[in-house]
Amino acid sequence: MAVKEIETWLTDMDGVLVHENTALPGAAEFIETLKEHGRRFLVLTNNPIYTPRDLSARLGRSGIDVPEENIWTSALATADFVSHTIPGGSAYVIGEAGLTTALHEAGYILSDTDPDYVILGETRTYSFEAITTAIRLILNGARFICTNPDATGPSDSGVLPAAGSVAALVTKATNREPYFIGKPNPIMFRAALNRVGGHSETTAMIGDRMDTDVLAGVEAGLNTFLVLTGITQRNQVETFPFRPNQVVDSIQDLIPIAESGQVER
Repeated sequence: MAVKEIETWLTDMDGVLVHENTALPGAAEFIETLKEHGRRFLVLTNNPIYTPRDLSARLGRSGIDVPEENIWTSALATADFVSHTIPGGSAYVIGEAGLTTALHEAGYILSDTDPDYVILGETRTYSFEAITTAIRLILNGARFICTNPDATGPSDSGVLPAAGSVAALVTKATNREPYFIGKPNPIMFRAALNRVGGHSETTAMIGDRMDTDVLAGVEAGLNTFLVLTGITQRNQVETFPFRPNQVVDSIQDLIPIAESGQVER
């Protein structure tokens, strides 16, 4: 029986490790297994609102111990991308501390005066004035980037419009499409692998969404696992033109692979 080595793990957070603020079955044990066996890993999220320290604390309250250096957000990926494309540049930003902190740490200046980029992220208080400023700056030549393409996000009261929806508004007003950094853009995974020194041939991605997690993993050449504790249900898998390498009930089922570092081809 042929086996494949798995040395590095990337895993989504919501729907894989936690549901709202409750740890999902096997999540804490899976992370502890990775640490005990010295596996390289990152927890990925398209949510750019929070800093890795915030998210580490949130996971900790759920009983899952993930150091902040093992968390990779679309905000961090965005800051990494722009700082390599235009080092020491400037940006007009619509977003929260997760995004602005990442850009500051990458050496970026936040400005509404002739910025290199307009960067749209997530916020719970989208401002008409800020969106208007973004539209005018893009029309004046600023490059348009959006942290993630998610159209909606969850809240205690129901769905909220997210970055993808606001980006569509800006696109309609400017006739300029943004470059989306977060999943399913595989650039987020490549940057994550560079961060931990992983290689696509020996990396696995765990996700609960076929249209973001699995799609990005497939396009990045990773071994992909779909868990059924989140958005995608088993009967929906066949409707997609691509497939994960394996479908499992929850992350608990992947603990033996995390222990052995091997998976059947």
